[in-house]
Amino acid sequence: MKSGLLFQFILVYVTVFCHGNDQFFNDDANLILPGSYNIPWMSGVEDFRTLSLLTFPGAHDSMALYGGPEAEHQAWSLKDQLRAGIRFLDLKVFGLGTTLYVMHGVMYQHSTLRDVIETVQAFLSEFKTEAVLIRVQPESFEKKTVNEMVQSLIGNDQNVWVNTAMPNMGQVRGKVVFLQKSTFTLGIPLIDTDGKHYNEVSDVKNKDKMISKQLNQATEACGGDNAILTDSTGTGFGTFWGMFLTPKRVAEKVNPWLNQYLRQFYPNQPRPCFGIIAMDFPGIDLIQTVINLNYW
Repeated sequence: MKSGLLFQFILVYVTVFCHGNDQFFNDDANLILPGSYNIPWMSGVEDFRTLSLLTFPGAHDSMALYGGPEAEHQAWSLKDQLRAGIRFLDLKVFGLGTTLYVMHGVMYQHSTLRDVIETVQAFLSEFKTEAVLIRVQPESFEKKTVNEMVQSLIGNDQNVWVNTAMPNMGQVRGKVVFLQKSTFTLGIPLIDTDGKHYNEVSDVKNKDKMISKQLNQATEACGGDNAILTDSTGTGFGTFWGMFLTPKRVAEKVNPWLNQYLRQFYPNQPRPCFGIIAMDFPGIDLIQTVINLNYW
């Protein structure tokens, strides 16, 4: 009897204290949305508003679901990330033959870029008011060939935005919107606020200060001809003091802080723009906090 009670206590402890069940951090692969959850949140964004004046919840290393604690950055499948409100995808691809494989370092993430685009377009067919931004980072040695492979993959699809001009919301509803940076040259120019060693974390409080600084830079750059990206993510891997801070553990500490930081701007009229905020293991309440910065 006592052993049974002890087992129940351990089970409750593991479930409540060791598993990410709070509202801002999530490491549960099963997405459960409230019945009132507004999946097509972009329907509330006016057509005339340019994308550079919006704040987007994004998934850093969006497809990094495999490879162990140091490699995993998300818990939900791509389909569930989109349903939860994520509208920016960060993809690392490796070109081999005629196929672009989605990678994280040397780890294959059980998906190709074709799979990703098909999943996104199926979502956009269901929710036609939405748009999904995609950043492609070539990992292969022949990085320039990735442009040609992506162009070949999308062909002349009118539901894919590859222009460099900054569109308004009305122009991209129902579309995949590519972002260009470095050797990938399709889509809207992207600049980021991340400095050198931005993802190295040995002290989470210092990471909070860094994110605050980056978001201030993002606000100043909003409204121009570029998309603005801030990563709220990090890992202690490669540092001495933070050697046990996996991406998940960093997100577990940073995400509640980020939620509180962003909510301080709710009384502002209008609320500030922060561009794209890419997150690891975001919970649905943190995603909603980011989304609600677009309304006042």
